[in-house]
Amino acid sequence: MFVNIIAFVVISTFFVYVSHGSLRVPGSHGFYRFFAWESILVLFLWNVDSWFQNPLSWYQVISWFLLIACCVPLFIGVQSLVRKGKPQESRAGEPQLLAFEKTTNLVTTGIYHYIRHPLYGSLLMLAWGIFFKIPSIAGAALALLATVFLLATAKADETECIRFFGTPYVTYRKQTKMFIPFLF
Repeated sequence: MFVNIIAFVVISTFFVYVSHGSLRVPGSHGFYRFFAWESILVLFLWNVDSWFQNPLSWYQVISWFLLIACCVPLFIGVQSLVRKGKPQESRAGEPQLLAFEKTTNLVTTGIYHYIRHPLYGSLLMLAWGIFFKIPSIAGAALALLATVFLLATAKADETECIRFFGTPYVTYRKQTKMFIPFLF
């Protein structure tokens, strides 16, 4: 328990450091993302002692699938933003953006052709993958809380994208799904 508290303080300090610009802009996507990260961290620390219990149980199989699958949209999404989005410091006036998020080109190809938020989709899979390590009511509440914060993150991000990219983003938003290709 003591180790979990220390881990929470250390990792939360890192999240605050990464999110310091966003935390100064309530309502920004990074503001909500910070609380999603915190919810996922608490869920992880809640379940970490059970990660390898009953490794072939149905819930562990679902968990490992989600935990492995969450890496795919993360890596492809970041790579697309860096290569095709052409991030530049010219967006320095937006402190809520991380360096790779300061895109100057709207990315609509690759994974972004199918979903608008692969990075937040990755975090959703991570949260639910951690939940399925040892399903519980408290774990479900934390996973749902992370989901709510990730939905708020995506909505705030879309507002920011409309502000920066304008009509092309509105058109793009109508043509794609938020997290799950062809569904949602």
